[in-house]
Amino acid sequence: MPKNSKVVKRELDDEVIESVKDLLSNEDSVDDAFKKSELIVDIQEEKDLEVEEGSEAEDERPAWNSKLQYILAQVGFSVGLGNVWRFPYLCQKNGGGAYLLPYLILLLVIGIPLFFLELSVGQRIRRGSIGVWNYISPKLGGIGFASCVVCYFVALYYNVIIGWTLFYFSQSFQQPLPWDQCPLVKNASHTLIEPECEKSSATTYYWYREALNISSSISESGGLNWKMTVCLLAAWVMVCLAMIKGIQSSGKIMYFSSLFPYVVLICFLTRALLLNGSTDGIRHMFTPKLEIMLEPKVWREAATQVFFALGLGFGGVIAFSSYNKRDNNCHFDAVLVSFINFFTSVLATLVVFAVLGFKANVVNEKCIAQNSEMIIKFLKMGNISQDIIPHHINLSSITAEDYHLVYDIIQKVKEEEFLVLHLNSCQIKDELNKAVQGTGLAFIAFTEAMTHFPASPFWSVMFFLMLINLGLGSMFGTIEGIITPIVDTFKVRKEILTVICCLLAFSIGLIFVQRSGNYFVTMFDDYSATLPLLIVVILENIAVSFVYGIDKFIEDLKDMLGFAPSRYYYYMWKYISPLMLLSLLIASIVNMGLSPPGYNAWIEDKASEEFLNYPTWGMIVCISLMVLAILPVPVVFIVRRCNLIDDSSGNLASVTYKRGRVLKEPVNLEGDDASLIHGKISSEMSSPNFGKNIYRKQSGSPTLDTAPNGRYGIGYLMADMPDMPDMPESDL
Repeated sequence: MPKNSKVVKRELDDEVIESVKDLLSNEDSVDDAFKKSELIVDIQEEKDLEVEEGSEAEDERPAWNSKLQYILAQVGFSVGLGNVWRFPYLCQKNGGGAYLLPYLILLLVIGIPLFFLELSVGQRIRRGSIGVWNYISPKLGGIGFASCVVCYFVALYYNVIIGWTLFYFSQSFQQPLPWDQCPLVKNASHTLIEPECEKSSATTYYWYREALNISSSISESGGLNWKMTVCLLAAWVMVCLAMIKGIQSSGKIMYFSSLFPYVVLICFLTRALLLNGSTDGIRHMFTPKLEIMLEPKVWREAATQVFFALGLGFGGVIAFSSYNKRDNNCHFDAVLVSFINFFTSVLATLVVFAVLGFKANVVNEKCIAQNSEMIIKFLKMGNISQDIIPHHINLSSITAEDYHLVYDIIQKVKEEEFLVLHLNSCQIKDELNKAVQGTGLAFIAFTEAMTHFPASPFWSVMFFLMLINLGLGSMFGTIEGIITPIVDTFKVRKEILTVICCLLAFSIGLIFVQRSGNYFVTMFDDYSATLPLLIVVILENIAVSFVYGIDKFIEDLKDMLGFAPSRYYYYMWKYISPLMLLSLLIASIVNMGLSPPGYNAWIEDKASEEFLNYPTWGMIVCISLMVLAILPVPVVFIVRRCNLIDDSSGNLASVTYKRGRVLKEPVNLEGDDASLIHGKISSEMSSPNFGKNIYRKQSGSPTLDTAPNGRYGIGYLMADMPDMPDMPESDL
């Protein structure tokens, strides 16, 4: 409710009472009784309105303690693991520094407008995703249910990743770190290095064998991994305790979970810049490859990253904004959070490539040392003549520049026999070009780099604590996108629903902590979210721009914000964003069709990954995930379009949202102007069609709390004007 609206409301009513007095003063004295009774009615109505407004002020819906807490919640939800282990990979893969340009363009075209749209509808209607889309168009109410289903699918496997991070965090309090060296195994005669580890690397072996104890295919369950089962339970307990009181409990945790990652990133960047080779990584990262920008794939991947980075379609954005005051400047919030997200991605990219540059330098030094030893052997064996080696070069302590000089000389002299020598060029850029993302970056590449840090356990603890906080911030928004709509719609107790939701999620999540669980995480990540979320956001855009009406929505925003949003958003919402989203959907479907459905399995004997196709039952699960996620949209549309469920039966089809409460719409209710006189408060009434009555906005008056039909309108007063034609009301 806008500030001081109660005072303004009383002033408006006082004006009405004074005008009544003026009119009645011209009447005969025989009408004194009528005057008194009429004034009594007006005074009583004013009291009723004050009581009603007081009840609104004391609405049971919680609110953010401060604007900072709300911003941190939105930042914590949007800034997640993807900013650390997805954005740097895409930046490296798609043109380095040149990738930032298409990303920024698509952030302005898709990201900010759609983020602003979700913030606006959540704040205006003050409901979760189910309530918002039921309100805007009951036939499209399935959008909210689909959003909840997708949120739940994502929460199932996202918390498993937090469980993995908890495991690594718990193992980081050791010196040396447990993934620093390959383990030794004993046989009958002597001790040797674990063959699987020797073929791969210490960090790779620890991830696949010690942490996941992974099986060789998705069909081999292998039973539960008890270490990861305990970590998953701990992750769900943390989420449950943080969310059990809604934003009253999670909001306080946001101060730490949202700010701590920035402290760690800045510390990592400062430390990494002091290490040898870090500038090589940053230089490699931001060297632009402009020709790559012309490829459609780059723009598709940038659009997808923008889409998921801001959490569009999940319902968390709507849920968080629904706890705001209605006059909050959500346009400022949308721009601020979007750019904080972008700069966080750039900061994380700097950190990642500074650390990877240091790691590449360490690996390169080992490569040069090993190959120099091979050259010395070839010199002793006579395979290479000593005469071709420059006299100033000492192969026992050779620099990178001298090694590359010797390598080039040998390559030219031994042109035909060079391949037989198996010498490596040992270029830092070759190491940096190895594209690593996701779990491979966090649990293999980054952990290996940290083993070379001075005081490596400290940095490992900080890194995984940062990942835990990033993951929890996103989980809070994801769970809020499930809990808030259900509580608003079905009026269940939040505490009970949160506990049930987390218990059920943990039970289902046990499939992710089998030995084959990592393959199911990949399956859910690929198929349960991407296409369904795209469809959800497209339908959200269509619902607001074409079903509700973009002009009416702009008017609502003008009334809510106190100023008209830029005309830029009008064209984005009505034309550009829908076209871009449809193009992205088509491109994603084509890409999914061209890419064989499968996963990378870890083969123990080869100590390497191998791409395998999903079995038949796996394909059925993949398709089922996509269908189940989007199924509520057509189901709710058909049910409400065909009136398959009786409106009076108390089902979802008859639910309307009024005054923060769910009320059932009375059936066959006809308009009755007299009901306004007989002491009924307008918000207690249903939504009848009042003949010639219109909702007239008072010039110069701020927004009133609700329209007379009880819905959150843009502030209209009822006036009985039989000579005026019907005018449309604003649904928001």
